[in-house]
Amino acid sequence: MVPLAEILRPSTLDSYIGQQHLVGKGAVLRTLIDSGRIPSMILWGPPGIGKTTLASVISNTLQRPFYTLSAISSGVKEVREVIEKAKAEEGSILFIDEIHRFSKSQQDSLLGAVERGIVTLIGATTENPSFEVISALLSRCQVYVLKEFGKEEMRQLVDNAVRYYSSQGRKVEVREEEALFRISGGDARKLLNAIELVVNNTEGEEVIIDNAHTTQVIQQNLAYYDKQGEMHYDIISAFIKSMRGSDPNAAVYWLARMIEGGEDPVFIARRMLIFASEDIGNSNPNALLLASACFDAVTKIGYPECRITLSQCAVYLASSVKSNSTYMALANAQQMVRQTGDLPVPLHIRNAPTKLMKQLGYHEGYKYAHDYQGNFVEQEFLPDALRGMKFYEPGQNPREEDTRRLLRERWGQKYGY
Repeated sequence: MVPLAEILRPSTLDSYIGQQHLVGKGAVLRTLIDSGRIPSMILWGPPGIGKTTLASVISNTLQRPFYTLSAISSGVKEVREVIEKAKAEEGSILFIDEIHRFSKSQQDSLLGAVERGIVTLIGATTENPSFEVISALLSRCQVYVLKEFGKEEMRQLVDNAVRYYSSQGRKVEVREEEALFRISGGDARKLLNAIELVVNNTEGEEVIIDNAHTTQVIQQNLAYYDKQGEMHYDIISAFIKSMRGSDPNAAVYWLARMIEGGEDPVFIARRMLIFASEDIGNSNPNALLLASACFDAVTKIGYPECRITLSQCAVYLASSVKSNSTYMALANAQQMVRQTGDLPVPLHIRNAPTKLMKQLGYHEGYKYAHDYQGNFVEQEFLPDALRGMKFYEPGQNPREEDTRRLLRERWGQKYGY
């Protein structure tokens, strides 16, 4: 049985829902498609917002040969086979889903064909391509960011589903849509899966969809609803929150769920690396060192052995004292920068490499800290408009309390430590 999401997949730009900043009239990608000359590209965005569909629509619109590979199940061998076929067909498009799962050597195998124009590459990824796509390949591609669906786009999808069922002799009425939108979280595939489940689990020719009925059906059929592994983001969220909540038992459980589900170990290690700075920071600087070593080990040894390293790191991070003080310090400083703009650097801490700069007062009055007792002397480092502005507030933990005492001795009067 063909899923509803596949039945309703659009085949033209005019029927494509969302991403109007890219494919609307006069938009950058629409203009390129209309001209018939598209570059190799990376489509970056959350799941279920039309990356695969857009690649297919582009191929249909341009009437180009279309090859598709999944990075989960394909390797260098499959890439080379497609490239050989493409050599005989001018203008071939190669679509690679989840290109972030390709290794460096797999991505390297694409370079020559992309550079010589044998294929036009369209890669889809939910991960930041700056981190997941090698620079040589990224430099040969345009990156287009796709946005999560809003309520307007979701309602269009609901209307399309209702019209389809009507054409099949089934009357479907959506009286309440909040549960559908909440469950799908901006993911078109999840939305259509939910509608399909409710319809298929309702007897009779007339189906009334409301919040209570939707929630009941989805809870009873959760395994089917999430059969494509779309709880990816929910589970990584549970993993992060368990570590933040200092519960190593829950953290290991969610780690096991990801491992058993085939999650990319590099993705897990990278999230722990971010967590070490964002949620632990200077309350335990060793956390960042261990997370960095874990990331390095995972990239070197891979599954299944790296699961042990992931567990060690997850338990350590979950058990560590927590602080988000450095994360908040930067957030506060960035907010101030957005409010005040590019304030001038005080003259005394500017560099003065030329005679003219020295004449203009650059570097004049600067005090070299190492010339003073304790390698410290009070002076102004912030722009004049921000004198006395405090961005960093040490966390309430032993290490940062030591930091607070030191800062109080040096800057207490100025910053209120």
